[in-house]
Amino acid sequence: MSGSSTGSHDQPAGYEIRVRGHLGSGWAAWFDGLRLTGENDGTTVIRGPLADQAALHGVLQKVRDMGLPLLSVTEVDADEPEAPTTGPR
Repeated sequence: MSGSSTGSHDQPAGYEIRVRGHLGSGWAAWFDGLRLTGENDGTTVIRGPLADQAALHGVLQKVRDMGLPLLSVTEVDADEPEAPTTGPR
């Protein structure tokens, strides 16, 4: 079965997961060190590299288990710096 991922198989893919609500930076450890950024629109962006699809599904399960409304999941360049934000950090 061929995958449609744009990432290379030896490089982890970067993901940006947006959820409704603000999470404090203390939650980063629970999300395996992914960066959490609170946005002015009342959302949190969970961003960083994940080893594979299984790791992505693990993060999404944590989002589900916390009861957070999932707004979007986007694959991003793992090496790309985080986009500037005007929200609280």
